[in-house]
Amino acid sequence: MSESSEREFPELTEKNIDPNPFKQFENWLQRAEAAVPILPNAMTLATATKQGVPSARVVLLKDFDERGFVFYTNYESQKGKELEENAIAALSFYWAELARQVRISGTTSRTTRAESEAYFQTRPIDSRLGAWASNQSEVISGREVLEARMDELLMEYEGKRIPLPPYWGGYRLAPFLFEFWQNRASRLHDRIRYKLSSDGIWVIERLAP
Repeated sequence: MSESSEREFPELTEKNIDPNPFKQFENWLQRAEAAVPILPNAMTLATATKQGVPSARVVLLKDFDERGFVFYTNYESQKGKELEENAIAALSFYWAELARQVRISGTTSRTTRAESEAYFQTRPIDSRLGAWASNQSEVISGREVLEARMDELLMEYEGKRIPLPPYWGGYRLAPFLFEFWQNRASRLHDRIRYKLSSDGIWVIERLAP
């Protein structure tokens, strides 16, 4: 990367960040939505078993506010089982077009059934049927198992409302830590961390790159 291209990246300083990490994230997400052509809301979700064995996968952020960050899944999937064993999880966003990364750690809990129902009914028909067709993370003998089940469901629910599966819904991650990373010249990147104190105040710290 040339020196001139490195100068294109803005500085991230204690003076220009928002004191509220949720507002800082909203600012960056809005920039990402304008700059990233495919799935700017994609995030890596890291979970772990109660023994501390980690796993990670990419999921989609569907909503966020100061209560936390929401995504949806099958509660009986690997990530669902791990979150039930160990509610602490981490999220990571990386937007290459902006040379930015956000890391978030927090405690997860299920969204309300009403929230899950409301979101589920906004999904395309194939996605709603897919939630019924797939025993997510379970071993199957071949793709034809899924396709046959989908054909059955298409006939069963033709012209009917597709209900929310009892094992499907949302999780909300309530953060206790944010880290915002901005690429800078000579690998001297900017890293600003927000850490939630015991009295509910966000403490802002700069980390060495």
